[in-house]
Amino acid sequence: MKAVVYKGDGIIRLEDRPIPDIQKDTDALVKVTLTTICSSDIHIKHGAVPRARKNIILGHEFVGEVVRVGHDVKKIRPADRVAVNVETFCGKCYFCKRGYVNNCTDKYGGWALGCRIDGGQAEYVRIPFADNCLTKIPDSVSDEAALFTGDLLSTGYWAAKMADIRLSDTVAVIGAGPAGIAVMKCVGLYNPSRIIGIDIDDSRLELLRKNRIADVVLNPLRDDVEKVVRDMTEGRGADSVLEVAGSKESFETAWRIARPNAVVGVVAMYEEDQVLPLPSMYGKNLTFKTGGVDASNCEEILRLIENGKLDTECMITHRTTLDHIMEAYQIFENKEDGMIKCAVRV
Repeated sequence: MKAVVYKGDGIIRLEDRPIPDIQKDTDALVKVTLTTICSSDIHIKHGAVPRARKNIILGHEFVGEVVRVGHDVKKIRPADRVAVNVETFCGKCYFCKRGYVNNCTDKYGGWALGCRIDGGQAEYVRIPFADNCLTKIPDSVSDEAALFTGDLLSTGYWAAKMADIRLSDTVAVIGAGPAGIAVMKCVGLYNPSRIIGIDIDDSRLELLRKNRIADVVLNPLRDDVEKVVRDMTEGRGADSVLEVAGSKESFETAWRIARPNAVVGVVAMYEEDQVLPLPSMYGKNLTFKTGGVDASNCEEILRLIENGKLDTECMITHRTTLDHIMEAYQIFENKEDGMIKCAVRV
């Protein structure tokens, strides 16, 4: 089969690999039908994810059809269309029982697919703990509509939940890339008075405007973000801030535009350490929440998609096939041609 393989030292290649097989009774074999490229794949390519293994098949955001299941798999059957969770988790350990599946204590718990075990930028993939990590896609939901369920929308759902958003709050989201858009979509479920979308890319801000994802859009290269946010909140600042951009500047902006006693949710994956200037923020009484997504709400997310309450298909700006995925990688990494996400048909 064809598969995208991380070779190390900034190199990824489309290679021929053997079709995987079931290894444990809790596994399933899935035929990938639609996959995509994530910013985390770029982080892996450039060595910013220390846990990533060389010669691993990339890909952790995809949907497919079940081919075979192990003897202990009860919820999923062959021929089921499924969304795949970004995380593999046992469902039995201390953290899993409390919904903290990112911290599953199994050897391959948490983010493993496309990082520590072979992922889904391939024709077939083995999924451990299939009953936990696969969710049936409703018949009325297309592959493209379901594509972001297990990662981007799980991230958005988790981020919005941790932000403690109340009705009529002002919520600022820094970063209007794929993750930022998914976060804003999920923030909208809480009916805030306004969502402020912040990015330095005007084409992304235009997408927010066009699709009514944010009520206000700001470009830090042109706008005095802190002043504008304070002016529209009677001088207080945003009630919740979600930082999804992942730069030193965006990290500082996040705490500066937050009102006293606000929640600052750090969603971004950084490639270098960030510093909390505690003397400067003393007295603001901010609550920082950080970490990797606990992707344990895929069933609820698919229900919201099915009911028309979550729609992220506007992020799919490009489409291609697995044979041409390396060209898509180049466009995605270099942010060319206005690409937000590319749906890769397998």
